[in-house]
Amino acid sequence: MALHKSMLEEFGLGTLWVRRGAASASAESSTALPDQSAESTAIALDHAAEVHRPAPRVPVEAAHAPVARKADPVDTLTALDAALSAAQTSQGNARQAPSAEIDSSRADAAEPPVFDDLPWLDDAPPQSLAASETIDDTAADIATLDWDTLAARVAVCERCRLCERRTNSVFGVGDRDADWMLIGEAPGENEDKLGEPFVGQAGKLLDSMLHAVALSREDNVFIANVIKCRPPGNRNPELDEVARCEPYLKRQVELVKPKLIVALGRFAAQSLLKTEASIASLRGRVHDYQGVPVIVTYHPAYLLRSLPDKAKAWADLCLAQATYRKSLQAADGP
Repeated sequence: MALHKSMLEEFGLGTLWVRRGAASASAESSTALPDQSAESTAIALDHAAEVHRPAPRVPVEAAHAPVARKADPVDTLTALDAALSAAQTSQGNARQAPSAEIDSSRADAAEPPVFDDLPWLDDAPPQSLAASETIDDTAADIATLDWDTLAARVAVCERCRLCERRTNSVFGVGDRDADWMLIGEAPGENEDKLGEPFVGQAGKLLDSMLHAVALSREDNVFIANVIKCRPPGNRNPELDEVARCEPYLKRQVELVKPKLIVALGRFAAQSLLKTEASIASLRGRVHDYQGVPVIVTYHPAYLLRSLPDKAKAWADLCLAQATYRKSLQAADGP
């Protein structure tokens, strides 16, 4: 039976499914065919019968019987065509929507999300101008403070949100009339607990480095940080936090009046020098901060993890010592 059907379909004579009630119309159209078409059909049927003799002839009434039973699939396909036509019509209507509505949707899509807006790259919005002016006024006030008042101000500072989770602010330690000023990045967990910079293993290594050049944190050295409060999880301080804490460090430098600054670590160097250059490119050269020569070297905590770089840190200290001697000679005059 399958071969018989395939042969009929090959000659274009396969069963044609029609709607229920359309059989009479199909019969009328078939009787109207020319004689030549009828003869061709008969020849094709005889040939198919010779190829597949066991297949009995199907009566006309039986051939039409499945038409009534298979009407549902035809209806389903018709319904699918109708659905596709409706979808195309809907698309056409959407293309003809008012231009104002399309422009509005495009405008909404083009508007960037709020979190993509970087406030330090754009002009400040009008509502933040007053806050910015307040910060500037506070910075101007900090620039007039003496040592004790400055230390008291740092202890209760609330200029940024780091104050919310700190245990202690870390003002600094050492000789307030020192020639050497060492500036680190930000307090860590131990510094936050004790309120003193560079404690623990990193502090011990720093003391050894100072001892190697005949210095100590109590004599001719003042140690401070760019940030006075510990960032949560020891993360890098944010730009806004650095900006709000910078007036304190700037005032400390003005009060100490050092002849040399040593920046300890990448973040401290980048913050002081206002650069994004790597520490490798900043080492080995003399920089400047407010008229004071600056030498860049590795942070002691980094050296604890990378022992081979201790030799580079020693070379940085030798450069710092040579630069300090030049500063003394320049201060003494010819």
